[in-house]
Order: sequence, then C-alpha cells, then structure tokens
Amino acid sequence: MPLDQKPLPAQPPADSGSVREPGREAAAKAAEGVDGTAGEAPGDTVAGAPGSTGADAWSIRQGGPWTHRDLAANGARFHIAELGEGPLVLLVHGWPEYWWAWRHQLTALAGAGYRAVALDLRGIGGSDRTPRGYDPGNLALDITGVIRSLGERRAHLVGHASGGTLAWVAAVMRPSVIQSLTVVSAAHPRDLRRALLTDRKQIAAFEHVLGFQRPWIPERRLVADDAALVARYLEEWTGPDKLDAAAVHAYRQAIQIPSTAHCSIEPYRWLLRSMARPDGIQFARRMKKPIAAPTLHVQGAADPVLLSHTALGGGEYVAAPYRWRLMPGVGHFPHEEAPAEFTAELLDWVGQHKE
Repeated sequence: MPLDQKPLPAQPPADSGSVREPGREAAAKAAEGVDGTAGEAPGDTVAGAPGSTGADAWSIRQGGPWTHRDLAANGARFHIAELGEGPLVLLVHGWPEYWWAWRHQLTALAGAGYRAVALDLRGIGGSDRTPRGYDPGNLALDITGVIRSLGERRAHLVGHASGGTLAWVAAVMRPSVIQSLTVVSAAHPRDLRRALLTDRKQIAAFEHVLGFQRPWIPERRLVADDAALVARYLEEWTGPDKLDAAAVHAYRQAIQIPSTAHCSIEPYRWLLRSMARPDGIQFARRMKKPIAAPTLHVQGAADPVLLSHTALGGGEYVAAPYRWRLMPGVGHFPHEEAPAEFTAELLDWVGQHKE
C-alpha cells in the first residue's frame, strides 16, 4: 500500500464534525487528496463539543510550527509531528495522551538544534488501530522502526509513562539504535513487575489498570460523558500545577476517536494477563539485559500512579551513565506540569551525549 510521506499541513481544514474510523487505504487516499495534494487523514477529526458544527471540529493534527506526516513502520502507519533539523530526538507519549503532550519540548528542542519528532503510538492519535500487536516487544519495534523510517541510524529516545516503558524495552531490543535514553514516570519493566506482584501501595495506585482488565466496560466508561473519566484522571494524577484546560480538552477528544479507548488500554491488559504466561515470563527474563545507552530517569515526587520507590533503582539495569532526577511537587506529567524545568534537564542530557 502506498503511503504519502510528504509533510501534511499543520492545521488541515475540517470538513465534518463527525468521527471517521482510521484505515490504511483510506488514510493513504486522504493524505494524497483528490488533486494529489496532502490532506487530512481519516479518524483525525472529532466534534469539538457536543452539538458543535464542522467548523468547530477538533483535529489530532493541531496547528503550530511543526509539520505532520505519516510513516510506514513495522507493518502499520504512524502519525508524527516534527520540527527542526539536527540529531533526532524521538518523543513517545504515555496514557491517556498523544503526540500533543510534547508541544513544549518540540519547540525547545528544535530551537536548540535538534530534529524533534513526536510520535503517536499504535492505536492512538493519528496512527493505525490494528487488531493486535500491543505487546511491549512489538510496540518497541514500532518505535525503532519509525526511527529507521525517518532515515536516521540512531536517535535520542524520550518516553513518558507507558511510552517510557517502551523506551526501556527498545533500548534492550535494539541497542544500536538508541543514542541516549530519557525515561519519565516509568519504572524499569522488571521493577514494575516486581511491584505489581508484591507492593500493596503500587497495586492500589494502579487501580485503573486493574479496572482495565474487564472486557468492554472500561472502553465505555472512558468515552462516557465526553470522556469525563479521562478529565478526572488528569486532575488526580497531577501535582499543584494542573494541566491547562486546552490540554485536558484535547486528551478528552482524542480518547473518543473510535477504537482508541480499546487500543490504548490493550498494553495494560497484556501487562497483567501475561504475568503468569510463558510470553510474560520470557519478556521479564529478556529485560535482564543491561542497557547500553546513557539514561536519564525523571520522576515526579508527587506521582500518585507510578510511585517514586517503584521507579527508584532503574540504574541497576543500566551499564552506562545514569542520572536519577526526582522533581519535588510534580505529579505524573513532569513534561507538562513543569515544562521549563523538565526541558532544561532534557536538553542538558542529550547535549552531553551527542555523537
């Protein structure tokens, strides 16, 4: 299937307030447009609010100084937003966010002389919703495949929460591709596994993940009442500096794109259901391999989801320079709650590990 890989407009016009299901063939046609120009990919647009018109529709491909385009990697289509030129820094969001979570870092990195790229993970944002492929090994190959599709040999990889977990995995599976690693609000997979088996406090903090194990009910709850539950999670998971209203609105809209609620929680279902299965045990053993990339590990001290003592100790698995950075008064989203402080730390780290 041919994919258009030309930059897409930063803010394409919305022609409808309805939601459209993403699909590879339809995406390629929409990207090319009837006149051969770049256009809007299906599934990117939803009504901005109940009763809104097409003119008020909200789009995944939000405007800004960046450009949007689609890439083929690991058997799927991935949406990215990119800005700047220089060494590649690939930014991978967590749940319930999408590429927009890195808007502050995109501009800062580009201004500092980097090629900053924010990725929508499989099943989220403007990327493909495939029926399977949500185990950490395959999702990590998505990330390293995107690096290759961008024409780069190596990248500085930055991941938050579930994206941070995948960053750990990518550094183990494809060490030659990862120039440096920055993990945010994410314990090493072996530490997280241990905590979910033995630590009552961490198990309680993952109450939402336990709830995700039920069939269909979690998906319905996530999109009910204009995704009010997502707004509640964002409120409860932050420290004193809350996410702004525009960001909360964007994440509520993004989870309502058809199939997103289901696809976005499939990795969490794999996480718990695989613990006693051969594939989960084999994955845990594989993650014993030392990480060769210099690693910055950032954690919010007030994070109620991934507890600080669970994240602490990731350096045990890193056979390279390792820095632990605990941010006081910051919750689960350091890159959004304290963007200036977080970005300064990130720029310092990648600057130290340029080739």
